[in-house]
Amino acid sequence: MSKNIVIITGASSGIGMEFALQIDAHLRKTDEIWLIARDRQKLKTLAEQMRNNTRLLSMDITIPAQIDRLRDMLREQHCRIRMLVNSAGYGIIGDVAELKLQEQTGMVRLNCEALTAVTRCCLPFMCRGSRIIQMASSASFVAQPGFAVYAATKAYVDSFSLALRQELRGRGIYVTSVCPGPVDTPFFDIAERHGSTLSIKKLTLVTPDRVVSQALRDACLKRPRSVCSLPIQAFEAVCKVLPHTFITAVIRTLKG
Repeated sequence: MSKNIVIITGASSGIGMEFALQIDAHLRKTDEIWLIARDRQKLKTLAEQMRNNTRLLSMDITIPAQIDRLRDMLREQHCRIRMLVNSAGYGIIGDVAELKLQEQTGMVRLNCEALTAVTRCCLPFMCRGSRIIQMASSASFVAQPGFAVYAATKAYVDSFSLALRQELRGRGIYVTSVCPGPVDTPFFDIAERHGSTLSIKKLTLVTPDRVVSQALRDACLKRPRSVCSLPIQAFEAVCKVLPHTFITAVIRTLKG
């Protein structure tokens, strides 16, 4: 007998934690919610707030052996994944020439490679009506001087998600790319380690619950992309109209 589950990566804090809480509050017909992050204690604290059965998976998804472990567990438990939320990721502000190499390649490994690996691992266990939610960013809309690698990784996530959505149409599996602007989470504690973001960006700051609520609604409606708040929707529109060379020059000028 199959087990209906939800999988959330990056569940120990920020948007991933908010996904866990909102899915727990609203999703029915779920046997377990699998929470994935490196910090088991934070996962345990989160699970204590949830009404659904949870499975805590303390793992580093950038390690291939951990992805193999996840695949084995899904197979052994006869799982059927109703929803996959890929929320694990991080960003660091600063110029490419100034940031440490391992910080930049680490973003690529987690934001791109690990997201792809988890998605591929889960696909055989998904069925018609399943949903995949991928955390991209409004930084994916245009190249971001001073945030180059992070923006590039999120452009990958958005492009990957939109293409995957078309590949999975015949199976009735729907993919939604979530592209918020700045969100009031611990993200900036890491991101601003070497530099600060544009002040104008922080004027568009929104709460995690708003982003997640919009994302779940858009996923339910089978929308390809979820963009929270009017300012970020306007930014998306501008990026579709104006030349990206002009926009990136403006961004660089504003950063001084």
